[in-house]
Amino acid sequence: MKIALIGYGKMGHMIEQIARERGHEIVSIIDIDNIEDFDSPAFASADVAIEFTNPTAAFGNYKRAFAHNVKVVSGSTGWMQDHKADVEKMCTEGGQTLFWASNFSIGVAIFSAVNRYLAKIMNGFPQYDVKMEEVHHVHKLDAPSGTAITLAEDIIARLDRKDKWVKGFQHAADGTETGSNEAAPDELPIASIRRGEVPGIHSVSYDSEADKITITHDAHSRKGFALGAVLAAEYTKDHSGLLTTSDLFRF
Repeated sequence: MKIALIGYGKMGHMIEQIARERGHEIVSIIDIDNIEDFDSPAFASADVAIEFTNPTAAFGNYKRAFAHNVKVVSGSTGWMQDHKADVEKMCTEGGQTLFWASNFSIGVAIFSAVNRYLAKIMNGFPQYDVKMEEVHHVHKLDAPSGTAITLAEDIIARLDRKDKWVKGFQHAADGTETGSNEAAPDELPIASIRRGEVPGIHSVSYDSEADKITITHDAHSRKGFALGAVLAAEYTKDHSGLLTTSDLFRF
């Protein structure tokens, strides 16, 4: 398979390594200093482009790739609030293909399935209140993380007593602390902590007067995310439309 890389930071380098190990060809690498390569024959020859950049660049990157009918796999978060409807229209009416996930880790896919099932069970036990915490490296720009938001939305969809998620306690990269995990009964607070080079830790806790139940996913490195992105690209090559990890991992 021919793969183009959009974004060549730590994730881009790791995706390149894993893609080559799995026998794929990297035909184009686009970073901030060579955006014009979107219009190159090499980029247009790609079966799939894998995009890991930032919330402000992602939507523009999708449009540039779609202009050449190149399918996209993307792990960029933070763009959906402004551009979700636009992307959905491109994929449903415009014939383009985007595989988007807030997290490509196989472990997170399993964790997400457990999270959904636990929320379904906990809907019958209102004495348990639910809170979330996510911890990431100091370079991460968005908070809460896209993965935390996805997990929270999965809980809200299954827990009648929660209507929305809100930002909880925030520990910023510079050490500044704001916010609180105190929230209204119908709100699910998400605490966000930025420290060191943590690849990603997500925890969901159900606390009652009697006891506490917590599930946690703790990433040891970015390798799991990179492998998942390549697996998604392999899937996307032969599928079309707006795709997610629920298409790739059927639990």
